[in-house]
Amino acid sequence: MTLTRETRLLAALTILAGLRLLAGALLPLSADEAYYWLWSRHLAAGYFDHPPAVAFVIRAGTFLFGATSFGVRIGGILLSFVAGWFVWRTGAILGRDEKVGARACLFFNLTLMITVEMLAATPDTPSIFTSAVFFWTLAKVVESKDGRWWLAVGVAAGLGLLSKYSAFFLGLGTLVWLLASPPMRRWLLTPWPYLGAALSLILFAPNLWWNAAHGWETFAFQFGRIEAEDFTLRYLLGFVGAQLLLATPFILVLGVFGATTRWRDERHAMIAALIWPPIAYFAFHSLHANVQGNWPCFLYPLLSVAAAIACWRSDWSGWRAPVARWSKRLAIPVAAVLLVAAYAQALCGLVPMGRKDPLARLLAIGFPEVAARVEALRVSAHADAILTTDYASAAWLAFYGPGPVVAVGQDYRWSNDPAADALLFAHPVLYVSELRRDDRALIAAHFSTVAEIARIDRMREGVPIAHYIVYRVSGLKGAAVGHVP
Repeated sequence: MTLTRETRLLAALTILAGLRLLAGALLPLSADEAYYWLWSRHLAAGYFDHPPAVAFVIRAGTFLFGATSFGVRIGGILLSFVAGWFVWRTGAILGRDEKVGARACLFFNLTLMITVEMLAATPDTPSIFTSAVFFWTLAKVVESKDGRWWLAVGVAAGLGLLSKYSAFFLGLGTLVWLLASPPMRRWLLTPWPYLGAALSLILFAPNLWWNAAHGWETFAFQFGRIEAEDFTLRYLLGFVGAQLLLATPFILVLGVFGATTRWRDERHAMIAALIWPPIAYFAFHSLHANVQGNWPCFLYPLLSVAAAIACWRSDWSGWRAPVARWSKRLAIPVAAVLLVAAYAQALCGLVPMGRKDPLARLLAIGFPEVAARVEALRVSAHADAILTTDYASAAWLAFYGPGPVVAVGQDYRWSNDPAADALLFAHPVLYVSELRRDDRALIAAHFSTVAEIARIDRMREGVPIAHYIVYRVSGLKGAAVGHVP
């Protein structure tokens, strides 16, 4: 029996969804995921590192499924499925064909960027989702010619800003589109785009208010990255290499081809205007400082649409014609192989890499056993709490251990969390740190006795991944210190 194209597509999307759900349930949390889970325990309009959306997404998932890896991640995973629908509809509108939308949705779900960033519970998850909605609402403006869709654009933009500040690039791209595409300029003479912009700022206002009350710390942290170092090409090469891997090579080539445009076609102009300004900034930034591979993640819904459109264009000429033809043939199989390899390595450690395995170090593989040994030491030492001096250890110990955990230092990270009560220090406590981050001097500044009692290795299949040191601490000097996240 020959399967139809639609049946094969639905089967592929179902398999990809199943893999994402399976990985979300089985893989331990990364330190950042556990850190954002701590945010969800104390909901607020803002946090030091990012806007608040990820905390609310995690809170919804853990409300339904408890404080488990699946509970932390399920909200984002469900958003990834809905985002795929928005990518499909955007592709169908901009490509003027349902087949383009279907291919865009498949490309979107095959990229390693989406596999990683919409599986992990990080701010990138709601950022990618709201970007997908944003691109769809702009496509509806083009399709319907109804100015009221600009209000939906504003809602998507406001929610995007509550997810991650990279949404400012979406506003910039929209302005470029309105100015550069002749058919779109008429909107500048109507109130609709301005009403949409005002609506986005209203939705974003709670985070602005929180920042104003906290010394604009999130803005200072995020926009402080703009500071330049000396000129170098190594960061640019790293940025390009990361995107080749995260988009997968042939989907990226097709996406770049699809983002080249004729500005009088407002549909193609929309793709170019939204994609190229942030890419130009990231490329410029990479000439002076590192650009993390996940930074352009919010562009991947539209990049997937651009790649799908490139597949159906037949007007490629010169050197682009064979490149486009081979990229179309190889995009799906190569992306599928890379995706399966990534899942296999993450879930099974298929290639034994020991301490050099980046996934083993990133995820809490072996950490539940560390937490169990720390708890045994806490009970035997009659300690009432566990101290940490870095956010990663605090997050993992709070998630995988019974607690309570007290974070000492880095107070700027814990401004939404309650200060530690002096009663926690009436008896001895334990200080636990990864060996390379040991800050015994900080603890000794607040306690009279700091004595090493154990060292614990975090292991994967008998190979040490990281080393931890444990101190017994007593004799609080002065007032209580730290926060209880």
